[in-house]
Amino acid sequence: MAQIKRNTDIPPTKQELPLEKKLSENLKFFERALGIGKSFDMINREMTFAGHDFAFLYINGFVKDNIVDDMLRSLSHLKREQIAVDTVEKLFHTYLGHTQVELVETSDKVVAAVLTGQTAVLIDGFEKAFLIDARTFPARSPQEPELERVVRGSRDGYVETLVHNTVLTRRRIRDPRLRFINMKIGTRSMTDIAIAYLEDVADDHLVEEIRTRLSGIEVDGLPMAEKTVEEWLTQRNRWNPYPLVRYTERPDVAAVHLLEGHILIFVDTSPSVMITPATFFHHVQHAEEFRENPMTGLWVRWVRFLGIFASLFFIPMWILFTLIHREWLPAGLAFLGPDDIGAIPIILQFLFAELGIDLMRMAAIHTPTPLATAMGLIAAVLIGDIAVKVGLFAPETILYLAVAAIGMFATPSYELSMANRITRVFFVLSVAFLDWYGLAAAFAAWFIILARTKSITRPYFWPLVPFNLKALLSVVMRAPVPFSNVRPSFVRPKDKDRQPN
Repeated sequence: MAQIKRNTDIPPTKQELPLEKKLSENLKFFERALGIGKSFDMINREMTFAGHDFAFLYINGFVKDNIVDDMLRSLSHLKREQIAVDTVEKLFHTYLGHTQVELVETSDKVVAAVLTGQTAVLIDGFEKAFLIDARTFPARSPQEPELERVVRGSRDGYVETLVHNTVLTRRRIRDPRLRFINMKIGTRSMTDIAIAYLEDVADDHLVEEIRTRLSGIEVDGLPMAEKTVEEWLTQRNRWNPYPLVRYTERPDVAAVHLLEGHILIFVDTSPSVMITPATFFHHVQHAEEFRENPMTGLWVRWVRFLGIFASLFFIPMWILFTLIHREWLPAGLAFLGPDDIGAIPIILQFLFAELGIDLMRMAAIHTPTPLATAMGLIAAVLIGDIAVKVGLFAPETILYLAVAAIGMFATPSYELSMANRITRVFFVLSVAFLDWYGLAAAFAAWFIILARTKSITRPYFWPLVPFNLKALLSVVMRAPVPFSNVRPSFVRPKDKDRQPN
């Protein structure tokens, strides 16, 4: 075979280099390409079985020792005559006792496999290598997600290991038409990504669109996992603060959306799964509504809607009716409005308080749990109470901002709550500088932007724009499950009926 000069300056995964017959030549290349001898965790284990020289390449910590030990024990009992003829085929079909073994002929596939945790087995005198998937991943046990807790329901949640997450999903949907399409993204990280969908339900054009967008990602790595993928998927709306995909860490929520015809994107090292496409109204629903009876679920949903509405409009409307146009207040609400504005203008009070809430939120994230209570006391007593007593803030400023903050934290989607906070500040500034004209113009701009936004290729404000009365009623009402017998037309499912009989 003609010798090919191997240039290790080029990333090995981009080279289509055939393996050599001589084991020593292959090992020289892999020592350079994988850093064997330089990285302590890159292992090359050379052994002899049945008169043949073997080399095992793997990363320490990725391999299940008991599986590899069993295979080595089996190989140690081999006799030369047992594999004298058709050595590779006999090893592959008979003597390598493992369920996941692949035969490859190029060095780039060996490098890629070893870096993902597989064990490569090379044999002197043969231009092929065995890839044995005997991996073990560092993983925590499934537990209930912090952001999606329910009073009654399952307590398992996705973890940072891709294969565990796919198993948790298949446990809920035992349909042979459930597909997980694997991709690798990142020239250096080679992160595993899985696209999940029901083959006879999901729209083929939508699946192909997502695969095309993911295939077009050219980046060295995905250290921030799903968030990096999302920004590549939605880069046409890169400055829009509103989330164009929905995240979930609950397998039951993911399964519901798969059955509706959505497409899920799993990213290795992340416990969050992306649900695509997603509308604005997907972000205001929570699993708790479906873990209660329909009437209770309806009440919970309406209370949540009220909180989201308050987080957006409560403060700008209060400023408009109590500070700018007090004459518009009905007689019964004349008690509203501050008697003493305070040392600084109300608008600045709200802006400073918004910054204060964000600072406290960030401090709570970075504060160890035993100190969180003390931090809360400092925020509530030493800052909020004393700021009112010294006249820096009006009491109503703290009250109404607290109501808006509660509405923000009641929003099921963390991403949506942060986008609503930015919108609220925009509304407050608009009404402060341009009176009710500014608030009307700001609301119109907000509505038009969301109405023109698309999640992948679907309208973000559906079923409000374009208007779909039946679907809108299903958003407002929490209908009993037996009456939810049609999949949403938003995803254009191939099979529209959930209860065909």
